[in-house]
Amino acid sequence: MKFLMKKCVRCGRYTFKDVCPVCNGQTTVPHPPRFSPEDKYVKYRVLAKLTKERPSSEGSTLSS
Repeated sequence: MKFLMKKCVRCGRYTFKDVCPVCNGQTTVPHPPRFSPEDKYVKYRVLAKLTKERPSSEGSTLSS
């Protein structure tokens, strides 16, 4: 499913374009992915989100 509305990462405005017309910032889809209890890849998404939020100077020695 393709979403039409996008949200600017910089200023937080909503637009239909790929680039924000106000600040020329990158836009992303503001909707979360659909939840499924049988999702096989949730482990990898959570791990990617945690490593993205964590400063890289700590070193990532995460094991599965």
